[in-house]
Amino acid sequence: MTSTDPPPRHTRQRAAVSAIMTTLDEFRTAQDVHAELRQRGEAIGLATVYRTLARMAADGEVDSIRTPEGVAAYRRCSAGHHHHLVCRECGRTVEITPPDLEAWTEQVGREFGFTHLDHELELFGRCPDCG
Repeated sequence: MTSTDPPPRHTRQRAAVSAIMTTLDEFRTAQDVHAELRQRGEAIGLATVYRTLARMAADGEVDSIRTPEGVAAYRRCSAGHHHHLVCRECGRTVEITPPDLEAWTEQVGREFGFTHLDHELELFGRCPDCG
């Protein structure tokens, strides 16, 4: 969020989505979050869940990744810059900090004259339980 962005709206819907996100350990799609909300008796539309999760990601309240299928998925993560190792079978997620990735990113940027770099890294595979 930049200094020119409006503060997050604290609506009933945002509070409900936020409460659900605190109970989930793995990345979940907006459809998954919507289904969980409906199961708990919350009357929130799917479009509202999509918008709320996107705004929460923009505000840094949740992390967002693209699944191997290209769908956005969300999770509350620890603070600080990190990346993810995600099981494509069960969704188990591990926060990782690869050695030298940040230095390599800066080196590549300098080599090609790029500035203000940003990057995302998600690794997908199978966890030990899914083999």
